[in-house]
Amino acid sequence: MKIVQINTSVNTGSTGRIAEQIGYKAIENGYSSTIAYGISGKGKSRSSLINIGSKSDRLLHGLKTRLFDLHGFGSKKATLRLIKELEELNPDVIGMHNLHGYYLNVEMLFDYLKKVQKPVVWTFHDCWPFTGHCTYFDSVGCTKWIDGCFNCPKTRYYPASYGFDNSKWNYKKKMELFNGVDNLMIVTPSHWLADLVKQSFLKKYPVNVIHNGVDTEVFKPATGELPSGIEFDGRKVVLGVASVWDERKGLEDFIELNKRLDDEYQMILVGLNKKQLSNLPSGITGIYRTENVHQLAALYGAANIFVNPTWQDNFPTTNIEALACGTPVITYNTGGSPEAVDESTGFVVQKGDLDGIVQSLKEVSEKSREKYREQCRKRAVVHYNKENRFQEYIDLYKSIFVK
Repeated sequence: MKIVQINTSVNTGSTGRIAEQIGYKAIENGYSSTIAYGISGKGKSRSSLINIGSKSDRLLHGLKTRLFDLHGFGSKKATLRLIKELEELNPDVIGMHNLHGYYLNVEMLFDYLKKVQKPVVWTFHDCWPFTGHCTYFDSVGCTKWIDGCFNCPKTRYYPASYGFDNSKWNYKKKMELFNGVDNLMIVTPSHWLADLVKQSFLKKYPVNVIHNGVDTEVFKPATGELPSGIEFDGRKVVLGVASVWDERKGLEDFIELNKRLDDEYQMILVGLNKKQLSNLPSGITGIYRTENVHQLAALYGAANIFVNPTWQDNFPTTNIEALACGTPVITYNTGGSPEAVDESTGFVVQKGDLDGIVQSLKEVSEKSREKYREQCRKRAVVHYNKENRFQEYIDLYKSIFVK
């Protein structure tokens, strides 16, 4: 079986690493794996690769998005080249992940998919496939995506447009394009997102929930080399990790939380950019994003608590990385984020409830660290071991191919 996956990135970021791990599992099963991508990571891929477009193409696509709110409808030449390569490769199953990201023309891609009617497994890592613009809408309480988007309240958010609000046209066009692939199955990493899909214009398609997985042999309770710039001073460590810290990830909440915590705690944030680092208040140690998973695992394992004050999310991999390292999680009741924890491995508080986070931190401090470590590790190994989760993808590919 020849499997081709399409994603914004390969072997970098959460979705890029997921695509890479699915490809590796396909190879382990004796299948052929190819990943078509827009942006590559620093790490090497075990799959064959197809680069979609170029930096200049992505810049032009970005300009089309900024001016006309036509994200996903640029990159025509790049997509034409991709389709030619797909025709030559003739895959048995096509796996798709994020189609947004300034690198792909969804109209051309779906015209091709409807023509060839190959089996397709489409993993939704956010809500973009069934909205007229945004990737998430719960932060503003919008429900227009159910019946038809218009007057979008998130036009200025990714994929941001500073010209037109084209959400009404985008919604209708996506509904037209994304329906009509006969053998398509949707995968979501969370039950929360699966429930949303069943209310959307894609509700006719079957939906499977496959939680994200992590390498529990890398992410485990063990000491190791810490990222450069990190030093512990004996206090309880409160850790936050994100690929990109923006408004939705809760950076401002961490800064406010820092004001409410006493000297018993040391706060560390991973994934900040240069400007954010320069503006950090005293009391918070920050470092850039790291692709060194071993150093990251050592940091998770050394932390007393992992805090994820995300305002909109699907099923954050950082939560399960922390659990695998034996560290309990505090998260907002956001999207599928609460699905990773139970009462023995963490706490769920309402969005913006910083007092709730402080109280949860105190409860963790009062209980046995080893008791948490054992329960967190067990939950990660049982439910989020990458070997099992990514094998579910391969089994799904096989089932849809046989049909």
